[in-house]
Amino acid sequence: MKQALISCLLPLALSVHPVLADTHAGFPIQTTPDTGGEGTVNQFDTNAYSLPQGNLSMTKRLDFSVGNSFFRNPWVEAPASTDARDGLGPLFNTNSCQGCHIKDGRGHPPAANEPPVSLFLRLAVPADPKQDAATLRMHGFKPAPVYGSQLQTAALPAAKPEADLVIEWQPVRETMSDGKVVELRQPIYRIENPNYGPLPDDLLISPRVAPQMIGMGLLEAIPIPDLESLADPDDSDNNGISGKLNRVWDVATQQTLPGRFGWKAAEPDVHQQSMGAFAGDMGLTSSIKPTTDCTPEQQCERFADGGTPEVSDKVAHFVTFYARSLAVPARRNLSSESVQQGARLFNETGCAGCHTPRHQTGHVANRPDLSDQTIWPYTDLLLHDMGPALADGRNEFLADGREWRTPPLWGIGLTKTVNPQAGFLHDGRARTLEEAILWHGGEAQPAADRYRQMPESGRNALIDFLNSL
Repeated sequence: MKQALISCLLPLALSVHPVLADTHAGFPIQTTPDTGGEGTVNQFDTNAYSLPQGNLSMTKRLDFSVGNSFFRNPWVEAPASTDARDGLGPLFNTNSCQGCHIKDGRGHPPAANEPPVSLFLRLAVPADPKQDAATLRMHGFKPAPVYGSQLQTAALPAAKPEADLVIEWQPVRETMSDGKVVELRQPIYRIENPNYGPLPDDLLISPRVAPQMIGMGLLEAIPIPDLESLADPDDSDNNGISGKLNRVWDVATQQTLPGRFGWKAAEPDVHQQSMGAFAGDMGLTSSIKPTTDCTPEQQCERFADGGTPEVSDKVAHFVTFYARSLAVPARRNLSSESVQQGARLFNETGCAGCHTPRHQTGHVANRPDLSDQTIWPYTDLLLHDMGPALADGRNEFLADGREWRTPPLWGIGLTKTVNPQAGFLHDGRARTLEEAILWHGGEAQPAADRYRQMPESGRNALIDFLNSL
């Protein structure tokens, strides 16, 4: 079970110590730059998220390169001479994996007059637990009639996109205890010009921006018992944190397993997550996702396909290998007094109660680079109530409309280096790390309030720590 947050009893430590201890306020503190274990890489430019595990063998690096080509290059309409990459659409959001995961990093909300390529809307309608039991067991939600589970805002030339996504921004002002005012922005989403009939009156939408890709194989290698030991769904230790594992449908094994990927932890492994993106984002079928998000009313069968399946098992293997093998960049500025102060504040304020700093991976068959690694992802991969301001109102398996998976923080300081337009949180609304902290509610409300109460020097130190990750 989670340790009680000692931060409730401790004053904020704003003094600087020359040597950083291995633990503070009951949580571990990272003293090594090797965030991703032995595979950590030392590159901090625009390609910082695009490197293979540093301990990957030369033969496996060839597989990584092949997977990289299918991840980066655009897929095209069938039939085409490039038959290994045809079958796009007819309805889709983007024509390449890289189109959403920009340089393997985070996406962003669209700028004015820009198509929403790396942000999309998940769709659903309220479900009846009894009548829709089979659908809920396999999908975790009830797709919207006609429009399915995701709004596709692009289409082949002979087809029509489902609709247009429009975002308006409303300013929200937050005042710190010292009087500093931070202006946040709250997104208001509208779906306009639907091309396949009226939208359901009870439509539920959930905006999602593409997350960064680094370290996914390492996260997949964390043993399930370790994650279960962190879960405390009933908050039995009364520390205000009640994280829980999602339980999702595994297509390959045809059983319910713990989820750990996606903004609501609705995918059990990297392979299913990747093939789900092919189906939903690009309209491409695979062995485990033999259908796309097209519904019968949209008559997508009128268009030529790229084979059965369109993403061959061989290509699927290479893409999944690539996604599992992206390395984590090393920590920076560990000796900085401000970074060390921020590390202590991170623990004292309660951030480490959900953003669990350290994990140990288990044994992964044929992947010594991922096996038995001490890693620092700063996540528990659990679902937490993040309060009404971030709620989407859309359930997904065990995740309710206020719950989100704790996102990993490793590499977060390089987010803007990789993609200067990148946003934080599930919908990219936060333009800075400070904005992201201030949006935290629910179980994270006490930690966010402690941040508001810090003097400016403490807030700056915490941000410096996050930027060092």
